[in-house]
Amino acid sequence: REDMEAEAGFDDGDEPSFSDPEDFEDDISDQELLEDVLRDRPQEADGIDSVIVVDNVPQVGPERLEKLKNVVQKIFSKFGKITNEFYPEAEGKTKGYIFLEYAAPSHAQEAVKNADGYKLDKQHTFRVNLFTDFDKYMNISDEWEAPEKQPFKDFGNLRHWMEDPDCRDQYSVIYESGERTGIFSNDAKEAITVEERARWTETYVRWSPKGTYLATFHQRGIALWGGEKFKQIQRFSHQGVQLIDFSPCERYVVTFSPLMDTKDDPQAIIIWDVLTGQKKRGFHCESSAHWPIFNSLFLQSMGLLDKKSLKINGIKDFSWSPGDNIIAFWVPEDKDIPARVTLMQLPSRHEIRVRNLFNVVDCKLHWQKNGDYLCVKVDRTPKGTQGVVTNFEIFRMREKQVPVDVVEMKESIIAFAWEPNGSKFAVLHGESPRINSSFYHVKNNGKIDLIKMFDKQQANSIFWSPQGQFLVLAGLRSMNGALAFVDTSDCTMMNIAEHYMASDVEWDPTGRYVVTSVSWWSHKVDNAFWLWTFQGRLLQKNNKDRFCQLLWRPRPPSLISQEQIKLIKKDLKKYSKIFEQKDRLSQSKASKELVDKRRTMMEDYRKYREAAQQMYQEQRPLRLQLRGGVDTDELDSNVEDWEEETIEFFISEEIIPLGDLE
Repeated sequence: REDMEAEAGFDDGDEPSFSDPEDFEDDISDQELLEDVLRDRPQEADGIDSVIVVDNVPQVGPERLEKLKNVVQKIFSKFGKITNEFYPEAEGKTKGYIFLEYAAPSHAQEAVKNADGYKLDKQHTFRVNLFTDFDKYMNISDEWEAPEKQPFKDFGNLRHWMEDPDCRDQYSVIYESGERTGIFSNDAKEAITVEERARWTETYVRWSPKGTYLATFHQRGIALWGGEKFKQIQRFSHQGVQLIDFSPCERYVVTFSPLMDTKDDPQAIIIWDVLTGQKKRGFHCESSAHWPIFNSLFLQSMGLLDKKSLKINGIKDFSWSPGDNIIAFWVPEDKDIPARVTLMQLPSRHEIRVRNLFNVVDCKLHWQKNGDYLCVKVDRTPKGTQGVVTNFEIFRMREKQVPVDVVEMKESIIAFAWEPNGSKFAVLHGESPRINSSFYHVKNNGKIDLIKMFDKQQANSIFWSPQGQFLVLAGLRSMNGALAFVDTSDCTMMNIAEHYMASDVEWDPTGRYVVTSVSWWSHKVDNAFWLWTFQGRLLQKNNKDRFCQLLWRPRPPSLISQEQIKLIKKDLKKYSKIFEQKDRLSQSKASKELVDKRRTMMEDYRKYREAAQQMYQEQRPLRLQLRGGVDTDELDSNVEDWEEETIEFFISEEIIPLGDLE
């Protein structure tokens, strides 16, 4: 205290004065001193930001005015409470435009978004604007001002991992109960660390569809990372976000949070622009049962299609085609009206196929990856029988009038899965311990053939290779991790193995490797992930402390044409020799280090040789000048001046006594 008093220049009996001198002039403005307070202060408003102007309204007399008001109220009250309305009149008729005032500005904005362009009848299509827009547009300068150029942010090569000379795929791993996240390159010998960080995410991670971005989850929103060093590329503020989904082209991302939704400002589901980080639109959501919900059909304007909702009474479930702008939905039975499955083309809203179903308990919609087929799993209770019978209604989407084939199963269904790039599907059916796995082929002749059935399988999940043909039948969690590796081309069981208490199975993008894992989120011991070949040969056992999640990094679509792919497959043996040689050299760490050392030495020699050749060519004129124009670079350039001379010289002599030969 004594030191502080001495430094301040006063003691206990002498208090300092904090008053300004008489000649002091305050040159600090409130804007500088209280910038953050002034920025958040309430803005003065006159209420006109809640008013909209509706043009192209029918011009009517007093006898039809009340009817017009009822129609307008019915259309515009859907967007919020209307507190005031004004219909200008002239010569006994309305003028063709009206003013509506809402209780809140957000209601007026919602009305502009959804009612602008609304077609009332053949002669009248509403044009809706905010009243404040008129003032804004009237004050626009006649002189065009060029927009301010934004600085370019270089995030590096966002697809650098595709340039790996050994074509190694990457995957993300969360471990230590979520405290650490790592990115690794897959190698048959051992994983190679690419990037590793502490507390990179608060829950889990997601890769974008083409592998460009890694999304991490945080209480305040989502962050996107990419480039060679995984720099932060974008942030989206959405409190309590739980789920996300990317558009197929990675241009948009949709986030879901149950915490932020309000009546006036829908924020449960938000669509964002990935490149700019801007919020495109928010939506209400009662549940996340239908996730993912992304479809790219409406993304340009983010507006309601044709300004009208698609009203389907009693709809139970729906699913988008992964290959076309087609939506499939089903409606349960209602009194004498049968249940029905409908395929609707958008944006035309044309029903391309309707299938009536009877005695339906439940339906599940399963699209094939390319949208070539739709399987509707129908659980039925036929009259006069007890129990549930399952039908698979197979819609052939690429054929005229979309014909439907039916496969009937009298046993309970455990799992169903389409071959990703083919026309086969697999089914697990029956009751434990007698679970059967059946494989079907949808043929072009209108038939569906049962290829093979394996009985007494320990499996509750089906995992197809992303390239098709191969699959893994897995008995996850309660079935102790039983694994069966199957080749569906001839339906042979390539291998049967076990990863005790396995909770997840993940195929790599090429279909060459598959990972089985025991996640700490589902089981607190034996947490690890194992790497297998597609044939079921175990390559690695990776034990990570409290391992949580592994996700392979997706690959973008190949730029190679189908003709080039066929040519590569034709000459595969030629390439196989190169790959086999690389595999042999990389079998041991020592040989790998030796190969890397030799490759470095060879690269250094190549650079030195190129530099020496360049210098040699640059010095050619000087050599010709020094040698009187005689070109000595060619060995036979002056052969007539050569002289031949023979030289003999003694090399060695060895004397062997004759006695040694006896």
